[in-house]
Amino acid sequence: MKKILIGLFLIVLVTAGVWIYRYYAPQNSTLTQNTVSVMRGDLEHLVTATGKLQPRDYVEVGAQVSGQLTQIHVEVGDEVEQDDLLAEIDPTVYLASVDASRAQLRNLQAQLEDRQASLTLAQLQYTRQQNLIKTQVTSQEALQTAEANLRSARAQIQALKAQIEQTESSLRADEAKLNYARIFAPMTGTVVSIQARQGQTLNANQQAPVILQIADLSVMTVQAQVSEADVGLLTPGMSAYFTTLGDPQKRWYGELRRIEPTPVIESNVVLYNALFDVPNEGGRLLPQMTAQVFFIRAQAEDALMLPLSAVSFIPGSTHPQGRPARVRVLTEQGEEVREILTGVSNRVQIQVKEGLQEGDKVLLSNPAGSANRTAASAGAPGVGPMSGPRMR
Repeated sequence: MKKILIGLFLIVLVTAGVWIYRYYAPQNSTLTQNTVSVMRGDLEHLVTATGKLQPRDYVEVGAQVSGQLTQIHVEVGDEVEQDDLLAEIDPTVYLASVDASRAQLRNLQAQLEDRQASLTLAQLQYTRQQNLIKTQVTSQEALQTAEANLRSARAQIQALKAQIEQTESSLRADEAKLNYARIFAPMTGTVVSIQARQGQTLNANQQAPVILQIADLSVMTVQAQVSEADVGLLTPGMSAYFTTLGDPQKRWYGELRRIEPTPVIESNVVLYNALFDVPNEGGRLLPQMTAQVFFIRAQAEDALMLPLSAVSFIPGSTHPQGRPARVRVLTEQGEEVREILTGVSNRVQIQVKEGLQEGDKVLLSNPAGSANRTAASAGAPGVGPMSGPRMR
């Protein structure tokens, strides 16, 4: 009987212990899960976009004359200086044109010397007739004929001079075409592409065929495509940075230079190109690289911050230094509602300017402020899923 009583007592004791644990443990677990500490870190309010890298300065080198491409003296990746010889086109036809124009010019110059001699003779005959007419030894008709011959000789010289000028002009054009058969670098840079091949026949009659492209890779331009909903948040001069797929930890910084007014429409989505330049340190950036771009609207370094879900904004309340809000702080005396002043937000975290200290425990669950938090979150457009604080 005694053993039975002891067994019943133990069963009652265990049952009471289990009931007490189930009654109190969930509250403590929930309390622990819904509490967060105020911590320090860096916050950024960002507008995100994707983009491509392009050289800021580049040129497409083409052929100005037609013919067979006989030599290409460079390869992709070669560094070239301005006026370096890049390629050669067969100059046979253009050399023949130059020789023909020079021969024609020499012929006209010889004719000019003959006409100048005729002009000298005509001038002497006219002078003689003038002297003879004074003594009435010659006739008036002879004097008029001598005068006409003199004028004709002068006119023939003027005509020859005009032909010489025309031939000289043609010769300069032929010499220019001959020079165009040798293609030189218009700028210093890197050969980034070659479109033509040695032995290919180029036709420059309709449009200039592109042979290769040279780019200065020391400074790269980021061409970011920003949605029409976010482009109004950007202003020239604002800070921006980007990361590449190959090195997502490395940030490249620059300032927004301009926004192109002409949109790009892709799958019924209106996008605008936002451009900024970055120095290409070490030549690690290459054309056509994909960039994840972040435009910084606001930022706070080494700031106190909380999850946005712990904050309840006060409707209609304003402050010149930030936005007033309320939080529930867990103290040794229990739960306490405290007013704070908030700053930069990135839809996940929010800066605390006043009202809290580092390490304070704040309750996350705040049903009364959920509507306000949703409205505040909706008022921070342009922040993509990759935005967030940089923790220290």
